[in-house]
Amino acid sequence: MTPERFRRLRAVLSERQPDLTVLMDRVNKLHNFSAILRTCDAVGVYQAHAVLPDSDPALHHGVSAGAARWVPVTPHSDTGAAVRHLKQAGFHVLAAHLSDRAVDYREVDYTLPTALMMGAELYGVSDEGLEAADQHVVIPMRGLVQSLNVSVATALLLFEAHRQRSDAGMYQRPRLPAEEFHRRLFEWAFPREAAVFRRTDQPYPDLDADGNWIRAEGS
Repeated sequence: MTPERFRRLRAVLSERQPDLTVLMDRVNKLHNFSAILRTCDAVGVYQAHAVLPDSDPALHHGVSAGAARWVPVTPHSDTGAAVRHLKQAGFHVLAAHLSDRAVDYREVDYTLPTALMMGAELYGVSDEGLEAADQHVVIPMRGLVQSLNVSVATALLLFEAHRQRSDAGMYQRPRLPAEEFHRRLFEWAFPREAAVFRRTDQPYPDLDADGNWIRAEGS
């Protein structure tokens, strides 16, 4: 781990947004799932959520094999449980869906704790998710096609959230609690060593500005 690499990791983590997330409601194609996570990383999403389809073992393997290293994915057993979890954590849950009560996605205040619920490309957000969502949002379309690829649609919504949060100064200071910031930074910088510390139930060592370990006296 070079000092330059460590400082880059620390700077990225300093801009992570713990109150902006995506819930993938049975998104069933690995390339869409991975593209959504890349966009999450690009706009500073700290953690994503997913109800994984049972029918695609490749998707499960892709997630567990490290596709979510920079944006970890919390799995949920079903959509209702996922939405309840997010609401209890204080999130306003938005379902991307064209309905009578849907509003233009640009009219939403994304500086509030926001969870974007995105459905599979063919089926969209499940009925359970639509019923449980606080609000529906839609991307206005001027052509004959009624919808965008789910990863493209997610990118549009997330970058609108990014624009609003940038204007509000929400990327200018770390927003994670200090203890959580240190834990995640150590795991990003030293993933193998972090696994050993967890396995032996030892605390992570402190780090200096260049990523060097600060050993406690006597250790």
